[in-house]
Amino acid sequence: MNEDKRKAIPTINEYKIRLAGLYEEYYDKIARYVFVHIGNREEAEDIAGEVFLKALKSLKSYRERGVPMQGWLFRIAHNLTVDYIRRMDKRRTMPIDSAALPANDNPADTAEKNTELERVTEAMKELTSEQKEIITLRFFGGFTSKEVGKILGKGDGAVREMQRAAIQKLRVIMGVQK
Repeated sequence: MNEDKRKAIPTINEYKIRLAGLYEEYYDKIARYVFVHIGNREEAEDIAGEVFLKALKSLKSYRERGVPMQGWLFRIAHNLTVDYIRRMDKRRTMPIDSAALPANDNPADTAEKNTELERVTEAMKELTSEQKEIITLRFFGGFTSKEVGKILGKGDGAVREMQRAAIQKLRVIMGVQK
């Protein structure tokens, strides 16, 4: 029976392989998730890299407990983001040099997108912390409501209801009609 249990638990090398695959798939999603919270692209990318380094260093103690490995990565990202925000000023500013425009984008469209992102980010400050987390994981992290439920320890229906209430609140705050 002990032999069966050992076979069921993945080895460190198997976890490393999974983590490498998740890096390819989730690095950008984690960087966007962090960016939404801190508003600084370069810092968000640094934190996203730090997430994977921390995960790699912690693989020996990692155990799947009903939450997929990518959920664990987002939990690490959340914790590192909170640590970053605690260290930084409460102001959310973006250095001008980090707002470089892609060469093929229309500057007016880019300015409009940036203004809209600022409006959404400002409006999200009015949400509860759980609502912010759900919106960020769902729309910036790309998780399903069921996956978000596992990450946050909530049921799928509760996540969908909190998402609905958050979107409704954002629409009211931003003056957007359905």
